[in-house]
Amino acid sequence: MGNITKQFLSGNEAIARGAFDAGCKVGVGYPGTPSTEILENFVKYDGVYAEWSVNEKVAAEVGIGAALSGSRTIVTMKHVGLNVAADPVFTLSYMGVKAGLVIVTADDPNLYSSQNEQDNRNYARASKIPMLEPSSSQEAYDFVKMAFELSETFDTPVFLRPTTRISHSKSVVTLDDGAKTQSKVSMGFDPNPQKFVMVPGFARKRHFAVEDRMAKLAEYAETSPLNVIEMNDKKIGIITSGISYMYAKEACPNASFLKIGMCNPLPKKKIIDFVNSVDKCYVVEELDPFMEMEIKSYGCKVIGKELFPITGEFSPDLIREKICGETAESAAPIADNIPVRLPALCPGCPHRTVYSLIRKYNTIVTGDIGCYTLGVMPPFRAIDTCVDMGASITVAQGMSLSIPNKKMIAVIGDSTFAHSGITGLVNAAFNKKKILVIVMDNWTTAMTGMQVNPFVGETLQGQQTTPVNYKKLAEAVGIDDDNYAMVDAYKKDEVEAAIDRLMAKDSLSLLVVKAPCVIYKRKKKL
Repeated sequence: MGNITKQFLSGNEAIARGAFDAGCKVGVGYPGTPSTEILENFVKYDGVYAEWSVNEKVAAEVGIGAALSGSRTIVTMKHVGLNVAADPVFTLSYMGVKAGLVIVTADDPNLYSSQNEQDNRNYARASKIPMLEPSSSQEAYDFVKMAFELSETFDTPVFLRPTTRISHSKSVVTLDDGAKTQSKVSMGFDPNPQKFVMVPGFARKRHFAVEDRMAKLAEYAETSPLNVIEMNDKKIGIITSGISYMYAKEACPNASFLKIGMCNPLPKKKIIDFVNSVDKCYVVEELDPFMEMEIKSYGCKVIGKELFPITGEFSPDLIREKICGETAESAAPIADNIPVRLPALCPGCPHRTVYSLIRKYNTIVTGDIGCYTLGVMPPFRAIDTCVDMGASITVAQGMSLSIPNKKMIAVIGDSTFAHSGITGLVNAAFNKKKILVIVMDNWTTAMTGMQVNPFVGETLQGQQTTPVNYKKLAEAVGIDDDNYAMVDAYKKDEVEAAIDRLMAKDSLSLLVVKAPCVIYKRKKKL
């Protein structure tokens, strides 16, 4: 034992510290709430490398390279980011790793900052990758260290799935400064084409290795300290995981619990024994009936989504009401007529200029993911669609096929343009689409907390780098000077003149509207 200390940490801070204490040398990811603060804290430690990659797919691939060549690596993203990274991640499951590789996928029940409420436990099952679910900051710290050990022991990437409440809530974490671990693998890449070159002939053989690995992990799950039984009153048993365990523990402190820390694979025998040991058993899990459906497939009689909602977050009051029939006492009724304060763009936001002008063109405006998505709200009501990162440019192309008499406008931010928009621009040029793309560049990745991106000229570690040149990019895809402009967002007349000119063009156009985010400007004292 080393020097035992206690710190008050959020789940994200605890994950960063746990990764460092596990000997993790590389951290890569793309900012996305609720995962962003993991890398922002990891980069503060000595002797590590951290980067904001262009997108989650790139981050996963950089992480794969680092792990295969000997460095323990953590890859971070929010839940929808795993959609972007799924291509390399599913193949990585077949390849395995060398040094430990942990992929953090932070889910967002109740959609606090997301466009959907997907449950990424389903990715663990589909990709045949083990997944751990912490229920506190302490477990966030402990589980990430265990995840690295599991990764190297079973030759697999490992998912860590915090949710918004775990990522952002703070609690006391006990740290052992003398208990740092290190990877036992050697640095350097060990060529092995049959393991690392996934052509069909090699991949077929690797699928057998994956199934064998999952069988061994299932055996491990039965005795793993990640899955814990707490026997109390046997009238009520609760199988739960993550933050739902904390809610259920507060709501039903005398019940018996099977707390699942490894949700894939599940400990089948332990679950059956637990269900048989209690009079009535509930499965308490936010979002999908992920555990419930598998447990019922064992022949176990449990109560789940017939009682608990499949959408949104849980709470102790909800669980108390559903299991015990007790309704929380309301302090005072809330008046039904209190007006809701709608989210809005900040006063002085440079995006306001574009949105104040854009509706006069009587066309369809396809939007994208960023704080500028708030252009849909009053008073602007300036965007008509928002699907995913980069989709503004490609959805506009599709709409132009059905409505060829209108020149569509696609609006996108600088970070999102780098993430997934450039490929859409290339596609528009290649297929001769007659749309106007407006990049609203506010000098930062504002929505997730002022992170750098490839258009800023600075890395996560503070190194100066060459920012992407919009004009040269436009030239590279075939957009000439007559179809390109860059203007100051605060010079409204110039913005309007540029939009007027480019909307009149019968070809693909690119307009860059630049000015610093007002919060970023204040933060940097510009």
